[in-house]
Amino acid sequence: MSNAVIIYASTHHGNTKKVVDAIAKEFDVELVDATQVHEKDLSGYDLIGFASGIYAAQFHQQIKNFAQVNLPQNKKIFFIMTSAMNKDFSKSMAEPIKGKNAEVVGKFTCHGYNTFGPFKLVGGTSKGHPDENDLKDAVEFYRRLVRVGQA
Repeated sequence: MSNAVIIYASTHHGNTKKVVDAIAKEFDVELVDATQVHEKDLSGYDLIGFASGIYAAQFHQQIKNFAQVNLPQNKKIFFIMTSAMNKDFSKSMAEPIKGKNAEVVGKFTCHGYNTFGPFKLVGGTSKGHPDENDLKDAVEFYRRLVRVGQA
């Protein structure tokens, strides 16, 4: 098994934390909360994940800052996103990883409970997510990274 870390930010409902915890429960992967830790030497890791809830179509600012400051050259990376829209918002990480020659080896997205703005008035969207199926899918996503030799 390789040396892997997931840098995450999970600030409103704990959606992203649930996903990364499910992965860490099954695999030997270190979790780093980017809202608490701002600098870390990542040079010794074979695989680096960035996990975030999505805020106005963007990864959390702390994740973007962390990647820009700490991501070494020539690393294999992956993205995990939780959002109301269950879309790929990894483009928002293009600038922070620019010039790092990182190889994106995978992307995972799932619904996350959302009460931002007017959604709060109707009780939120994607209530109950990530659910057990989402968490199983996240674990399977990571398992595939390991199986194909990416991790």
